[in-house]
Amino acid sequence: MGRLRRSRAHHARRDVHRAARTRVRSKDLDQIQLIDLDPKNRARLEAQELDYEKPGLAQHYCVECAKYYETDTALQSHWRSKLHKRRCKRLAEPAYTIEEAEMAAGLGREPRRARPEPVTMETDGAGTSAAGAGEATTAWSVQIAPGPRMHSSQAEAFSYVACCRCRVALLMLLICILS
Repeated sequence: MGRLRRSRAHHARRDVHRAARTRVRSKDLDQIQLIDLDPKNRARLEAQELDYEKPGLAQHYCVECAKYYETDTALQSHWRSKLHKRRCKRLAEPAYTIEEAEMAAGLGREPRRARPEPVTMETDGAGTSAAGAGEATTAWSVQIAPGPRMHSSQAEAFSYVACCRCRVALLMLLICILS
């Protein structure tokens, strides 16, 4: 019986180092949206001067992907590729703002919700109303936006006018659903 081979324990470290390399890193989407897609900057990037350091002498540049290509045919085939089309689709979505990032981290303030306004319900000519004969009741208009754990049909089911008698029951039901 011979000597057992040592296990190679450092292969995972190699992958981490490869992922951290920045030599092939392209621009981020928000940089392209805010800076490069501006009409003045886009025209400047598409009509660059000759640069002997860059591929294709900096004459064949894709603004959406922030890449230089050797020839015009390579650029044309890139425009027809799935990678370019995916990048264009992602650039069509609005960029995240600083406020959205802070709200996701729990640092920002949520927009204020509108308070329900009291509405008085009057009796009709026969002396009956939704609450009973001869009574004028106060009701609150309740609008619920669907949350992360609530389906939109559930929110529509609870969007109605609640009278004084069922307001407490409605709040208890909402607490049970949302928790």
